[in-house]
Amino acid sequence: MTIRFAAIGINHNHIFGQVDALLGAGGEFVAFHAPEDDLAGPFQTRYPQAKRVSDPRAILDDPSIRLVTSAGIPADRAPLGIAVMRAGKDYLSDKPGMTSLEQLAEVRRVQAETGRIYSICYSEHFQTRSTIKAGELVQAGAIGKVINTVGLGPHRLNAKTRPDWFFKRARYGGVLTDIASHQFEQFLFFAGTLDVEVASAAVANRGNPETPELQDFGEALLRSPDATGYIRIDWFTPDGLPTWGDGRLTILGTEGYIELRKYVDPTGQPGTDHLILVDQKGLQRIDCSGVELPFGRQLVADVLERTETAMTQEHCFKAMELALTAQAMAEATAGRRA
Repeated sequence: MTIRFAAIGINHNHIFGQVDALLGAGGEFVAFHAPEDDLAGPFQTRYPQAKRVSDPRAILDDPSIRLVTSAGIPADRAPLGIAVMRAGKDYLSDKPGMTSLEQLAEVRRVQAETGRIYSICYSEHFQTRSTIKAGELVQAGAIGKVINTVGLGPHRLNAKTRPDWFFKRARYGGVLTDIASHQFEQFLFFAGTLDVEVASAAVANRGNPETPELQDFGEALLRSPDATGYIRIDWFTPDGLPTWGDGRLTILGTEGYIELRKYVDPTGQPGTDHLILVDQKGLQRIDCSGVELPFGRQLVADVLERTETAMTQEHCFKAMELALTAQAMAEATAGRRA
């Protein structure tokens, strides 16, 4: 048994990973809505089985469609998700799943009222084999009790290829809301608690004065009863790096640490998903190439069985609550300094 699903909004390339995860779990991709012809053409070429529809109501009003996925413009994702849930369907959004605390509050309210799933694909966790493996190691006690994480999320700007909305604060939500939501979610996961607060946060435009609403640097410090986490994200990946960003995560435990070089190893090791484990016995590099990515399979099962195996609803929302809180804190601080 599987599900029929559709897509509304394909403005970010993350939509391909979301669709592929659902297809890999046996989902049937039946329709999509995208008003932009330049995006819809290549998308339909890749997924010819999905019918392009001119009106999203054709998807929302189809009772056979169980789930809608989206990587639309960030500010539009929460309103769409609310419409999807009110139509009696479950929803999978790209991160960020919302761009303001007000949107989050409304999403929480409608989700509680409808009982539908509002899921967010935090791809640097759920679609990265080394992160999945690190979770298995931590849960097995490989490094003892987690006491600190350092999550780094550098990205290449590629300014000339970006659409106008990318540079509008109200549309993309701010740098901590957007790309740092990955790191907030990973801290929750590895710290193993939702009892987390933002201790400090900052955002800035350090090197792109021609686009003043772009925040090209952000950082935050998180605190739980037993752990702390530092996050740094930026749009300064140099052209010399052979991929879009050198995403890293270090997880410090009482008995060792794990370091992930998710997308590239600048020291020369080929491939992606580099995991290094250092414990009381020594140092080892662990091959993650065969690690399953279970998110799609688990989410489809959750849709069918009304469970929370891919991610609990509260975990999903708490990661965005932290990102949005940090964003507001950082902008308030910047405003006082202006």
